[in-house]
Amino acid sequence: MTASDLPLVPASKFEVSPSPTEAAIRRCKVRAVPVGRRLRVFATDPTLRDSLDTLHLSEATVLVPWEGSEDEPLGVGPCGEYLEVVDVDPASGCAYEPVDLNDPFLLASDGLKPTESDPKFHQQMVYAVAMTTIGHFERALGRTALWGQHRRTWVEDGERQWRDAFVRRLRIYPHALREPNAYYSPAHKALLFGYFPAEAPAGSLIPGTMVFTCLSHDIIAHEVTHALLDGLHRRFQESTNPDVAAFHEAFADIVAIFQHFNLPGLLEHELQRTRGDLGLGDEMASLARQFGQGIGRSSALRSAIGHDVGDFRSLTEPHDRGAILVSAAFAAFLAIYNRRTADLIRIASGGSGVLRTGRLHPDLVARLSAEARKAATHVLRMCIRALDYCPPVDITFGEYLRAIITADVDIVPDDTLGYRTAFLEAFRARGIYPDDLRTVSAESLQWDEPDFEVDGLGDLVRSLDLGWDIAADRAQAYKHHMANREKVHVFLNERMNGNLAWQFGLDASAGPGGSEGGHGRCECLAPDADDLPFRFEVHSVRPARRVAPDGSFVTDLVVVLAQRRCVAFDVGRDEGFWFRGGCTLLIDTRQGRERIRYCISKNVSSADRRERQRLFSTDGSSQSLSQLYFEADGAEPFAMLHRGF
Repeated sequence: MTASDLPLVPASKFEVSPSPTEAAIRRCKVRAVPVGRRLRVFATDPTLRDSLDTLHLSEATVLVPWEGSEDEPLGVGPCGEYLEVVDVDPASGCAYEPVDLNDPFLLASDGLKPTESDPKFHQQMVYAVAMTTIGHFERALGRTALWGQHRRTWVEDGERQWRDAFVRRLRIYPHALREPNAYYSPAHKALLFGYFPAEAPAGSLIPGTMVFTCLSHDIIAHEVTHALLDGLHRRFQESTNPDVAAFHEAFADIVAIFQHFNLPGLLEHELQRTRGDLGLGDEMASLARQFGQGIGRSSALRSAIGHDVGDFRSLTEPHDRGAILVSAAFAAFLAIYNRRTADLIRIASGGSGVLRTGRLHPDLVARLSAEARKAATHVLRMCIRALDYCPPVDITFGEYLRAIITADVDIVPDDTLGYRTAFLEAFRARGIYPDDLRTVSAESLQWDEPDFEVDGLGDLVRSLDLGWDIAADRAQAYKHHMANREKVHVFLNERMNGNLAWQFGLDASAGPGGSEGGHGRCECLAPDADDLPFRFEVHSVRPARRVAPDGSFVTDLVVVLAQRRCVAFDVGRDEGFWFRGGCTLLIDTRQGRERIRYCISKNVSSADRRERQRLFSTDGSSQSLSQLYFEADGAEPFAMLHRGF
């Protein structure tokens, strides 16, 4: 029989039974969601394209979390769950067409090709880098990120009223300013990026070359970090001592620098160029190279390498002072990297520790880069996790070091690789250590466990909704956060007495002693005026979830309490500043073991700290409260701080 002998039967007569797999697929109503969205960006900024040696490194492709669904796709702009890019240019009166990252062509080609001439790519760049930065915070803290609350105020019956509102999206304006500046606006919960013509020949730039801050990976990550830090520690905006503004700047730089290690190719190139010694080059440690050249410098805006080791206390400008903290963090990373790769260098050098001349073997570069990326990831997570272990107000560099050490002890009790010792060494070499410790060691730097208990703490913990994790709906997380704040306030208020208030850094014997004066000022009450009763704020109630390197899971509850007092600038003056105190509580949430593990406090009754803040706030030679908050531009402190960076 041949094929021609087969009977001709219409295809419609055949009934093909689906396979079990096909049947299961047909019954499944849930569509698979992509793991992420691949988007092209400038690796650091456009300057890498200007050298034949680095041309192949100028572009990178990053994988950002997939936002949107079939019913609610990622909006044009882009506009998603966390961010809304609004591209209006007030200086030129233009509103640029928003990019649609769901366009099939862009989905197939990893977004738009990096270019300085297309505003749509500028929108893609800020979105991609911002989402990458948010991801680092969420993975380190174990919960979805929330922006700072928007406080709405009004006057009713002569009384000032206020209400905090949930901010779903941080707005990003890629072309908001025609000046060499970029900043986070706490008042508007927005990032504003500037652009400007280069002043003079520098590096690869010629006079008049337009420099866009929204195309700098470092500047974008830096500004997003300011916004994320504001969502965690609102009072860190208040420059109450020389370290506070410097810490904000330094921490943002630390995040930007260590994100370099996730860019493909850049690290391998630097390892080959420096023959494995990352301390000899500055490609991984420099920030905003094109911006620095644009304002007339011969190199990058800032670098984590090259700062003299010494006492940082003589430096008062926030960026200069903060650079020492950045240098300490990077020096700790270098020590960790060198220890992790010592065996590889010994093997490659035949035991001498000195590599032979010529290019490094590609396999060695691959192994060195893997260790460097792992060390950089660990250091970045240590720095971010420490935010949950900081006091709520008036932070100092020494206290941040204690927060880093304590947070790491909680998740990695046995420090076999010496990470904590590396941090201690690097910070101590730069004069960064707490002033209130007799000895400085990895053990003494840990925050002490309190010696008091609060009755009924277990019942309180079990009554709270702690579903705020990395996969939580952000609006619901905020709603539960606000409900938890109210529950904690009621619980503590019922039990508050003079002793417990003192343990928490509060003063139960007096009220605020003044009325709101705007921009951080207060109007002091007359000596014989009736003061309001004792009040305190539960600023935050948030879970801290961490996964240790061995896979163990650690969950604590972070409760932040604060109180304020009005302090006159000088004797006899009615005008004053708000002096704040309070504490950060780390509470063990394990059933049957609920207890306060740490109480990290700054006492509102401290006369010494109050006098230091008063002197600092009236010192015209420093970047003080009066300069940052009390002038005409005080509503936008980061705008002043970043003017010219």
